[in-house]
Amino acid sequence: MPIEKSAGAIVFRRNEEIKYLLIQYQRGHWEFPRGLIEKGESLEDTARREIKEEVDIEKINLIPGFKEWIKFFFKGREGKVMKIVTFFLAQTETEKVKLSYEHKDYLWLPYQEAINRLTFKESKGVLKKANDFLSRKSL
Repeated sequence: MPIEKSAGAIVFRRNEEIKYLLIQYQRGHWEFPRGLIEKGESLEDTARREIKEEVDIEKINLIPGFKEWIKFFFKGREGKVMKIVTFFLAQTETEKVKLSYEHKDYLWLPYQEAINRLTFKESKGVLKKANDFLSRKSL
């Protein structure tokens, strides 16, 4: 079975409350910025590149101490594929988003609304871990 590896980040802003960035893919599902690791790239480099490519945010700070991964299966051209995605936490002050052609919408949402909007349970689990992590850490 083929294996694909990707990396991305849970992007957030903190003003009076924490808001998380969700993007809607062309197929309709809501997710975090992420993408395939290119040859020679570190996981962190991939996350930074994907944030820049998918939502045009360059100024981010990857938060030390948070790194989670999810695993799922999907049907590819050659059959069943296992996908492993590593997520980081990325803080930004940038509010303006410019979506890539791969996406059709975005939202900055507080935790509960973000959990409700995310499509996949694996992503909801990663967001819960990220939110718990941030509630224990003062940034």
